[in-house]
Amino acid sequence: MGKVKHKIAIISGKGGVGKSLVTVNLATAFAQQGHRDRVGILDADIHGPCIPKMLGVHGRRLQVGPPGAFPVIGPMGIKIVSMDFLLPNDETPVIWRGPLKMGAIKQFLSEMVWGDLDFLFIDLPPGTGDEPLSVIQLLPELDGVVIVTMPSEVSKGVVKKAVTFARQLDAPIIGIVENMSGFICPKCGEQINIFGIGGGERMAEEMGVPFLGRIPIDPTISEDSDKGTPFILVHTDTPAAKAFKNIVKKVEDFIQHNRKVLKTLEE
Repeated sequence: MGKVKHKIAIISGKGGVGKSLVTVNLATAFAQQGHRDRVGILDADIHGPCIPKMLGVHGRRLQVGPPGAFPVIGPMGIKIVSMDFLLPNDETPVIWRGPLKMGAIKQFLSEMVWGDLDFLFIDLPPGTGDEPLSVIQLLPELDGVVIVTMPSEVSKGVVKKAVTFARQLDAPIIGIVENMSGFICPKCGEQINIFGIGGGERMAEEMGVPFLGRIPIDPTISEDSDKGTPFILVHTDTPAAKAFKNIVKKVEDFIQHNRKVLKTLEE
């Protein structure tokens, strides 16, 4: 991990909010912006790994040799480590208790040959249990966490726990992303708020954390994920792609600000 400059965890309080989608497209956007071959993703969802499928590398295997195991290489040279690469088929479940999961995550972080990376994005499973706790405790130098939610009030109430979780573990909060925020009808152009709108922004205000932006619903996002192609690579001018780019800019600003603060303290 000493060769990884910046480490960012993507978390949520509940499943189904598009956390892995945000991880894949953030990582791809950073790789596009001058960090090709220097971005990695750790899929820390032991029971439901889906990052390989979304990046078109499902079914591949980790290569092992001195000095350790090597990540699988995906689009834009993104280095990927996932439990998916260790399972014999799609039907095989991982039936593990906490200590085994914590041991696996520790190995993924310390025994993989990540090489020199500018950014490592860590896709955590939903909730505040073993895996998120393990990663944040094992990486005290974590740059921060991005919290993903949906605009609905139900999601808002659950995801507040993720904010409190990060604060209790002294993990910097980069901000909140509101995913699935509105749908623009392709025929009439009317915006339909299927899951409501603004819940994530209101939660950010209530909890006193930055709001990074809204990502609208776009059917091509799901289609691209199923094909194993990052959405932001092929639909660059859509409202959703522009939203991703704005979020990337805010994450970059957060990291640069912290870097300047740290440099000032060292001086």
